[in-house]
Amino acid sequence: MKSPLAILAVIIGLLFIALGVYYFLTPAGNLPSFIPGFEAGVTTVHIKHGIASIVLGLACFIFAWFKSAPKAQ
Repeated sequence: MKSPLAILAVIIGLLFIALGVYYFLTPAGNLPSFIPGFEAGVTTVHIKHGIASIVLGLACFIFAWFKSAPKAQ
């Protein structure tokens, strides 16, 4: 049985990676106002926000991987 915490970490990791891709594809002025990095009228893309979000998603995957490992005997 997988740990519920590992499953939650995978789901959060997928959300962070999806957010990172969204940051790469959407200009700052077109982001929803509740997402960090929104700036009205700005046409640049937040590359650093996208990279940070993808790194957080990968960190969640690594956490889930270690959490779901078999216990040492």
